[in-house]
Amino acid sequence: MRCLYREKKHYCGEYLEVDIFPVFEYQRGRSRKRKPTTETQKKLNQRNAERKLIRLLNTNFTKHDIRFDLTYSPENEPPTPEDAQRQLQNFLRRVKRYRKKHELPDLKYVAVTEQGSKSGRLHHHIVMSGGIDINTLAEIWGKGYTTAKPLQFDENGIAGIAVYLVKEPILGKRWCASRNLEQPKTSERDGRLPQYKVKQFHDSGYDNREELEKLYEGYALSDISPYYNEINGGYYLTVRMYKKPAPKRSRKRGKL
Repeated sequence: MRCLYREKKHYCGEYLEVDIFPVFEYQRGRSRKRKPTTETQKKLNQRNAERKLIRLLNTNFTKHDIRFDLTYSPENEPPTPEDAQRQLQNFLRRVKRYRKKHELPDLKYVAVTEQGSKSGRLHHHIVMSGGIDINTLAEIWGKGYTTAKPLQFDENGIAGIAVYLVKEPILGKRWCASRNLEQPKTSERDGRLPQYKVKQFHDSGYDNREELEKLYEGYALSDISPYYNEINGGYYLTVRMYKKPAPKRSRKRGKL
């Protein structure tokens, strides 16, 4: 059974996420695949959803955009999640009209509808394009309290927001998004990294910062997540990086 290691790179705006994992070439005959337990599959689905949303948000939004939270006053409380979703879509349509009227760029958004675990009250969280005054957005909503915060990026982008937003779906989908979002660009390459090198990265983690930053030139390491599969003996890594700032040019003073 021959094994090569594959690098799958996801380019997400100012961020780069690299999955490094083994690819096996099996001999004739297929081994039976073990089905994951319900709980294991649930955790896997959650992790995959979080990673997908992190990449999507980092690709499409910047510090000029906002997180906008919407709640309902008692008299406007929708009776069902379906009604809440219709109210959300109506709000987004009104925002699109406002942006068009004021010659602003098309709206980009990722929105989540949630139901409070204790109160049962429906509410919405949106990551969306900036450029509109928050009081104007609150007026466009007009059905309850709102809060708005500018997006704050760190070495992992806005991963924290993505993890917070991705919860159990109440309408079959974890989130809804505008159609104009860009998907992260991906590329794959096999065989560049031998197994001993992947094992070294796996075992030593951040100690390999300098080598990893040489491997992915122009990026700085923000996080490395290792995993060893005892069933197939493979090493798995997820490496997260961010673009290094451009070096500042020094100004030379002219001679008098």
